[in-house]
Amino acid sequence: MARPSSAATRLRSLFSGRTLLIGTPFLWLLVFFLLPFLIVLRISLAEMDGAMVSDLFTYANNELFMKLKLQNYLTILEDDLYLSTYAQSLKYAGITTAVCLAIGYPFAYFMARSPSTVQPLLLMGVMLPFWTSFLLRVYAWKGLLDADTGWVGTFLNAIHADALLLPLGLISAEGQYMYTPFSLILGMVYTYLPFMILPLYGTLSKLDLRLLEAAQDLGATPWQAFWRITVPLSKGGIIAGAMLVFIPCVGEYVIPELLGGPETLMIGRVLWDEFFSNNDWPMASSVAVTMVLLIIVPLAIFNRNQAQEARK
Repeated sequence: MARPSSAATRLRSLFSGRTLLIGTPFLWLLVFFLLPFLIVLRISLAEMDGAMVSDLFTYANNELFMKLKLQNYLTILEDDLYLSTYAQSLKYAGITTAVCLAIGYPFAYFMARSPSTVQPLLLMGVMLPFWTSFLLRVYAWKGLLDADTGWVGTFLNAIHADALLLPLGLISAEGQYMYTPFSLILGMVYTYLPFMILPLYGTLSKLDLRLLEAAQDLGATPWQAFWRITVPLSKGGIIAGAMLVFIPCVGEYVIPELLGGPETLMIGRVLWDEFFSNNDWPMASSVAVTMVLLIIVPLAIFNRNQAQEARK
């Protein structure tokens, strides 16, 4: 019997189940992330030619010319508006992530330790907000935070919350909860809290409880067992939840637009203004590319360090 040729063998291995299983996510990332990113990068290096974007490459007289405009990136580095906007976006995203972790970890821990018959109900309660439009849920906070008619604003006035929020700079005046950093952070925490709870619950529900029993047998207190066993073993869920919250918060546009004030300008609003108000697509693309790099580069460095520690 004739043996199959090397070309046929390579073709068969190309369409094997393992290759398709691994290649499908890479193909998805290529089509829906890398290619759009390259298109945005190409626009950021061009310039506006009327209502169109100029070409990077031109061919004339048997010569190929490449023209890259780097002024937009220099403007980002020199203009305080962009620098302060990036800083504010990172700050509010970091605060939102920390608050979501502080609220979501105890809730996920409670869910994971609840009876198995109750866990589906608690899980449905976490996912229930997704059944309502994101825009409607955010817009509802405008009425809830009104100091005169909203029950949340009335409650905050009753407990004199402005005495704490005003010195922290989260509100601009007594009883003014809307269009402030407080309303912005509150809206983002409310929106992205499920994205923190779900990965934490998935990690904590798989935790081997025998490790906690062994720690108690060795004399560890419940608090020591929690910090030395539960928290380190749930690090994967913490990192996943933090990324799911932090990354979309950096580029958030709807929540700052509806709930934030003039002092809560974030990079999503700058992108909108550059694209649609100023009609400066190259500048907007440069802002977007810089924002992606601010997120991807530290994340890649972190993942590399984690992989190196795992190999040790």
